[in-house]
Amino acid sequence: MLASLKKAGSLARTASAGQRRFLSIHEYQSMRLLNDYGIATPKSVPAKSPQEAYDVAKNFGANKLVIKAQVLAGGRGKGKFDNGFQGGVHMVDSPEQAKDLASKMIGSHLITKQTGAAGRVCNAVMLAERRQPAHEYYVAVLNDRVTQGPVLVASAQGGMNIEEVAAKDPNAIITTPIDFEKGLSKSEALAIAQKLGFKDEKAQSEAADTFINLYRIFKDKDATQIEINPMALTTDGSVLCMDAKFGFDDNAEFRQTDTFALRDVTQEEPSEVEAQKANLNFIKLDGSIGCLVNGAGLAMATMDVLSLHGGNPANFLDVGGGATPETVKKAFEIILSDPKVKSIFINIFGGIMRCDYIAQGVINAAKDLDLTIPLIVRLKGTKEAEAKQMIKESGLKILPFDSLDEAAEQAVKLAT
Repeated sequence: MLASLKKAGSLARTASAGQRRFLSIHEYQSMRLLNDYGIATPKSVPAKSPQEAYDVAKNFGANKLVIKAQVLAGGRGKGKFDNGFQGGVHMVDSPEQAKDLASKMIGSHLITKQTGAAGRVCNAVMLAERRQPAHEYYVAVLNDRVTQGPVLVASAQGGMNIEEVAAKDPNAIITTPIDFEKGLSKSEALAIAQKLGFKDEKAQSEAADTFINLYRIFKDKDATQIEINPMALTTDGSVLCMDAKFGFDDNAEFRQTDTFALRDVTQEEPSEVEAQKANLNFIKLDGSIGCLVNGAGLAMATMDVLSLHGGNPANFLDVGGGATPETVKKAFEIILSDPKVKSIFINIFGGIMRCDYIAQGVINAAKDLDLTIPLIVRLKGTKEAEAKQMIKESGLKILPFDSLDEAAEQAVKLAT
C-alpha cells in the first residue's frame, strides 16, 4: 500500500508540474536575444537544411566551428538520433563536414534523457564559432519563493549539472536578490563578479554588464527563467555566454507577441498542442486509462485513486469550469487519439460545472465518434439527476457509478 501511495503522489506531482506551461525557445533564438541586449556570445548562425549548413560554414569566416542540433531538450551532446547517429553536438572543420553532419541530424528525432523514448524532431542546426574557455561559470536569473522576488544565481563551477554542484558544495552557489524595479546596480554586479573569481577589471566589468543585461531581459520579456551554462572567460580574455536556456510566462503572451511567435510546436506533444487550442488542461501520460475530470485537484485525486487500484492514467485532463458539450467532445477526441487507451473514466463534480453539460457532451461524443472502448462515468453535484437521466435514456453502453472507489476499480479492471 505504501508503494501505491508513493506512486499515486508521484503521478499527481507530474501532472501538476506539467500543467504549468512556459514557452521555451531554441538556442539560436536565445543567442539572438542575448545579442539584442548587448550580451556577448560566440558568433552563431542557424541552418535548416544540409545545403544551408554547407553555405553557412563556407561563409562563416572561421574554419573551426561547432554544430548543434536545435532540439528543446537538455543532454543533446550525449543524445542519440533515431537513425542511429550518436550525439547532437559535434566539432566541424570544413563546409563538407557541416553538410554531412547536418544531413544526419535534420529531419531525425534526437533522443536524450529529457525527451522520452520518442525523442524530438530536429528541424534545424546551429553553427557557432569555437571559442576556448579558460574557465566556465554558471549564471541564472529566477524567481525565488524565499525572497519573493527575482534573484541572480551564480557559481564558479559552470559547465556541469548545477543541482549536483549545489548538493556537493552549497557554498559554491552565490544567490543575490534583485530589486524588481531597479535591477542590479553596477557595484552589485561587480561584487558578484569578484566573488566568482574574475581577476582583472576588464573581465569583471564585462561579467557585471552581462549580469545587469540578463536581468533586463528577464524583466522586459516576462521570463520565468534565464539560464546560462556555461558563461565562459575565454583564453583571449573575453566573457561570453556559450549556451542559453530561456523560459517565458505564458500568461504574458498578450504583451510578448514577438517572443511567442518563436514558439516551435513541433517540439511539443501534438495532443497537448491540440488541447491548448480548445482551452483544455491536458498532459499526456503513459498509462491505459483515459481521464476526463473538472478541476485540477479532482483530476490529481482521480489519478491517485486509479493508481491505488493498480491502474495507470493515460492523461491528465481538466476540462475546467466553463466546459461545453463541444469542448467535452473535443476532449474525447484527444483522449481517443492515444492508441494505448483501453477505458475512459469521467469523474465530474458539478459545482460551477453543470453535470448535464458533461452528460450531453459524453453522449454526443459516444455517438459521433463510434466509441467502442468502455466508458465509466461518475457525476456528482449540479444537475446530477438530470445528467443521470440523460445517460440512462441515451441507450449507450455507459457505466454509471456513485462511488469513486467503485468507479476507479471498474475503470482499472476494464483497461486490463
